[in-house]
Amino acid sequence: MTSSEPPLDVPAAADVQPESPTREDMPHERPQGMVPGRERRRTKVERGFMRLVATGGIVGIAVLLGAVLVGQDVAGWIVGLVIGVTSVVLAALLWSSRQL
Repeated sequence: MTSSEPPLDVPAAADVQPESPTREDMPHERPQGMVPGRERRRTKVERGFMRLVATGGIVGIAVLLGAVLVGQDVAGWIVGLVIGVTSVVLAALLWSSRQL
């Protein structure tokens, strides 16, 4: 062994990895999605108004869809079915949202 070689029991600098914090060491934060969470929760009035506006948007989409389908001479029962299913699916997405 020459004096320029490090001793065998000492790990090289590249072999040493910094310790990562454990799950217990990390602060408990809410999981984030694509849109970051709000710092404060909306008031009941604000949430109600947002849902009312979104429900109006669902009605507007259904009316537009119905007008397009009737303009294309689609049978009435198909128009009703498409509008009904679209409205129910969009309303379910709206009312299941925790952000509104």
